[in-house]
Amino acid sequence: MAHSPELAAFTISNPVGQTTIDFQDVSAVRMLNRALLKTHYNIDFWDIPANYLCPPIPGRVDYVHYLADLLACSNNQEIPRGRNIKALDIGTGASLVYPLIGQSEYGWHFTGVDIDSAAIKSAQQICKFNKLKITLRQQQKRENIFRGVIEPHDAFHVTMCNPPFHASIEHANKGTQRKWASLGKGHSTKLNFGGQNAELWCPGGEIKFIASMVEQSIEFAEQCLWFSSLVSKKDNLKPLSKILGKANVANFKVVEMAQGQKTSRFIAWTYIKENQQSLYMKGAKK
Repeated sequence: MAHSPELAAFTISNPVGQTTIDFQDVSAVRMLNRALLKTHYNIDFWDIPANYLCPPIPGRVDYVHYLADLLACSNNQEIPRGRNIKALDIGTGASLVYPLIGQSEYGWHFTGVDIDSAAIKSAQQICKFNKLKITLRQQQKRENIFRGVIEPHDAFHVTMCNPPFHASIEHANKGTQRKWASLGKGHSTKLNFGGQNAELWCPGGEIKFIASMVEQSIEFAEQCLWFSSLVSKKDNLKPLSKILGKANVANFKVVEMAQGQKTSRFIAWTYIKENQQSLYMKGAKK
């Protein structure tokens, strides 16, 4: 807390006497994020508009590191570093969390995309105040994911996405109720990490969103080495695997990430054959 003394006001002691925060308190999570970004990633200014998704930083770090390992498999087992490595973050959000982590840890150049103009404006502010060179693009059509934001001259080594996982606002509210009930908090419509509708749900939910992502990725098969997306529900992996099989990808992987007792995962796919991936790593740097 030496770098962020204001965090002290939000700390509590858990039953075994350890110092922590109340992760159901959005203000506490926001302050913890600010402290972690300043301490570990040299981000002096970070803030987001009220009611926008404020996810804990530790739960987002693993995705970036595991993507680095994925790229290493295509790069003679060496994690690639530097701004020559291009990453595309779909749904970058007002928090800009993934580009902030990935640029600081590996020096990659990020392009962040979002459909929400307020989220893009917030991300622009974060970049401006921290003097960061991150490309930001607004998606104009809700049905598009890669279309309209990947330009003809673009070449990316990896894309990433934390997709909306509910199928409707009703499902999102029910999920909230289950979470608060399991915490013994009773009835509440309050989301502990916040979030706008576009961040939380889309018609058809996670499977439909990722299926659309796979469908559109075919059009950009030669402009990206690895496409990827987080998958919140393990049961969704089987239908998604079938979808990828029909897309005739060269390879796809399910990567599990463990944080304490929680296991999350992402699915990654490529149209580039394994014996050509190291050449792509070099070619996409141009």
